[in-house]
Amino acid sequence: MSTNPSPMRYLEKAMNSLHDMGLVPEEGGGQEAPIIALLNQISDLDEARVTAIARTLDKASLFNDVVREQVQAMEIGERYEEITNAFNSIRDDAKTMVEQIEDGKLDTFERISNVWMKATRGDIAGRFDKIKDTYLDVTASTNDQILRENRILEAYQDFRGALKESEVLALEVLNKAEDNLAAAKQALGDAMQTVEGFSGDDAAERARLEMARDQKVRELQREDKRYQISKDLSDNLTVSYNTSEVVMARLLQTTTAKERVYAQAVSFFGTNEVVLTALTASFTGMFGLHEGTQTIEAMKEGMSKSLEDLADIGGKVQEAAVRAGYGPTIRAESVKKLVDSVVSWQTRSHEIIEEMRKLATANANEIRDAVEDGKRQLARLAEEGKGLALELDA
Repeated sequence: MSTNPSPMRYLEKAMNSLHDMGLVPEEGGGQEAPIIALLNQISDLDEARVTAIARTLDKASLFNDVVREQVQAMEIGERYEEITNAFNSIRDDAKTMVEQIEDGKLDTFERISNVWMKATRGDIAGRFDKIKDTYLDVTASTNDQILRENRILEAYQDFRGALKESEVLALEVLNKAEDNLAAAKQALGDAMQTVEGFSGDDAAERARLEMARDQKVRELQREDKRYQISKDLSDNLTVSYNTSEVVMARLLQTTTAKERVYAQAVSFFGTNEVVLTALTASFTGMFGLHEGTQTIEAMKEGMSKSLEDLADIGGKVQEAAVRAGYGPTIRAESVKKLVDSVVSWQTRSHEIIEEMRKLATANANEIRDAVEDGKRQLARLAEEGKGLALELDA
């Protein structure tokens, strides 16, 4: 068979694909894969094949890193809920508007609710723009996922070819390990028969035969170990290739479905953006119509009530003006009351004057009597003490 197994060709092609896509990381001088040390134990079975397998498996981590890097960069969320909530809010606000105009008036609470609606959720046109922006973001993320998934599939397409050829080589190495194991078993059996068939008395010869048998036991154990490593290698390569085949087939199905969804989304928006624009205009126009309707209703109601108030208040004011312009000036009862007050005062003043005159005369008499009485008392006192009388006279 060729000394340059085909996995090298597949592996080189796979590495070239990674280079072309710019996905090969810089050499970081990382540690050697643990499986390389294990493969060194069976390299003497078929050095060329084992080397090819080792190189393929050593690059497996690189391809796995590429996959992880592409997966981690995918942007995944639940932005479709934002679109659903935006459409729901537009419809809910439209229904609320209809409920507000059913009673023919817009109360204070409803006005506050409308202001709060615009402040928290924005106007209708803004919400439709947000729906469009969210859709474009999701579509861009979907396209990015498709590109990355295709990179994963392309990267593994050639690498899995190398992996399959490595499985073939591992099975060929296993055949050699089986042959060596069978030969070691045969050699041990022959050595055991020789020891068992020895009948001489030469102890040294028996010891040599037993030593040769023990050496065959060690060789059998070594070949059994290498056989088991070869068997594990071929079994796990078979499992890995076939399992990854199924997983990658599922990824291919997912990517194909995603491409279909992406194409449908782009086609839908590209052909129905005019519908979204029409919805924006229609709902915005409907809310504008609602505002205009309520404005004219407010104008009509305000004018009607103003006319009613003018009829009510204006009639009363005009009646008062006529009464003031054509009616009497000073009320007769007011003049009569004043006349009665003057006459009453005049009468009362004479009564008071007469009464005060009598009181004045009586008061003068009382003063005179009081003074006379005092003098008499002083005179009696003077008779008792002349100094006091002279002083009083003085």
